[in-house]
Amino acid sequence: MPVAKKAKEAGKGGPAAKAKDFAAVFVALRQILGDHGKQLAVQTDKPGNYHTVVPSVLHRGKPIYFAGVRTGKNYVSYHLMAVYTSPELLKGMSPELKKRMQGKSCFNFKAIDRGCFAELHRLTAAGLKKFKSEEFRRYIEAMQ
Repeated sequence: MPVAKKAKEAGKGGPAAKAKDFAAVFVALRQILGDHGKQLAVQTDKPGNYHTVVPSVLHRGKPIYFAGVRTGKNYVSYHLMAVYTSPELLKGMSPELKKRMQGKSCFNFKAIDRGCFAELHRLTAAGLKKFKSEEFRRYIEAMQ
């Protein structure tokens, strides 16, 4: 490996340090969903891959996907479908969290960000409330 590339990787902490950081980020983001565990059911629970559904809301006979956390090569992603179906939930979102947004329902992190995670926790709670609302149930029924 060229010396310049070794120096560049050493400055980043290398792949092992990145994996350790990503593991901590994954655990912290997973905990956001864990805090709402009684209202959610786990769809997938594997290392680096955790997804939940709302068991009381069915679409075509199956529980509807709610949120998940996935470790990728360059970041850990938090997927929150409620912001896709109800973009009004994003009103007042901080610029810090907005910078982390990828697409319409995904937030990417390379390190723990307590402020953004607290905001995601509130957004997740609001999204869950929205998903469990009668208005949302009617919306889902109309799609079937």
